[in-house]
Amino acid sequence: MRPVSADGGARPRLFVSVGTDHHPFDRLVGWVADWARANPGWDVALQHGRTAAPAAAPNLEAFAFCDHARLQDLFSGSDAVVSHGGPATITEARRTGHVPVVVPRDPAHGEHVDGHQVLFAGRLADAGLVTLVASAAALDEAVRAAAEQRRAVPAPAGGGAAAQAAVPPGVHRVGQVAEALVAEARASRQARAGRGRRR
Repeated sequence: MRPVSADGGARPRLFVSVGTDHHPFDRLVGWVADWARANPGWDVALQHGRTAAPAAAPNLEAFAFCDHARLQDLFSGSDAVVSHGGPATITEARRTGHVPVVVPRDPAHGEHVDGHQVLFAGRLADAGLVTLVASAAALDEAVRAAAEQRRAVPAPAGGGAAAQAAVPPGVHRVGQVAEALVAEARASRQARAGRGRRR
């Protein structure tokens, strides 16, 4: 059962996932920890992966990893979702009715080996499927807007088959963008390999 706020309503909930990559994502974890401390009226669940857990806060639950059932509960039961730029996490968030706030892992900060998350998230943002942010201030504004949107258009009740039947067209568009990026990368690798053989 969700905690109740002082006015008797359910406290808003934010879920943040940094994914499973082995690179640290201190930038996003730090932003979220600061955000949680500045917003004590919210409950924040932070999946921090292999990044060090942030300092404790009364409204912040931090954990490295969780099973898929718990992950689904967190997506479904949250007012807003913040995600790294991984396709699977973004798709899961969209499947549960969220337009996720996305902070892609950036190789310039040592958060990944390449810029594929930056490219992927940028394309999704251009298509209106995610909200892309690059600063702590933008994160605050985007989380509040995402929660307002979620309250205006709640996720389908019943989860499972009911949620699948109501999958928004944007989820399918995420898949199309991912497939196009994979095909583009594959063609580029094949072209480079072909040039190498002709030398």
